[in-house]
Amino acid sequence: MLDAFSKVVEQADKKGSYLSDNEINGLSALVSDSNKRLDVVNRLTSNASSIVANAYRALVAERAEIFNAGGACFHNRNQAACIRDLGFVLRYVTYSVLAGDASVMDDRCLNGLRETYQALGTPGDAVASGIKKMKDAAIAIANDSNGITRGDCSQLMSEVASYFDRAAAAVV
Repeated sequence: MLDAFSKVVEQADKKGSYLSDNEINGLSALVSDSNKRLDVVNRLTSNASSIVANAYRALVAERAEIFNAGGACFHNRNQAACIRDLGFVLRYVTYSVLAGDASVMDDRCLNGLRETYQALGTPGDAVASGIKKMKDAAIAIANDSNGITRGDCSQLMSEVASYFDRAAAAVV
């Protein structure tokens, strides 16, 4: 896993060049937004259990056939695994937000996840729906302007949404 700074340096080193003005400006913007990133990560971490639990409840209501007798997630063990996996995805989203890069999520969370769900007989579209429910809750919590660093957070919220979208796409 490389953070945004390491990636830029590695790319410049491979080219044998100095950092460009655009690269320096991009890193400068990342630094200026660092308090916003920390605020978002703190909010998501502080609300993780409710984000996951509410997404799981909404998923059960939406896709009851999966959780009822005969469904892929009927047994308590499978339901606990569903909640655990939603929590894993949320945790790796927070890591990605902090790093400003999705590679940690790709490498340590999403790689092989679709195949795992296929092997278990768990519908990937149901998992994706749960992830999208977490995304909606996370964006609402993270985008609340009370008690956080002031400024435009639209780009950061778009980035946060992209991590959830990436995770949802990885399971279908």
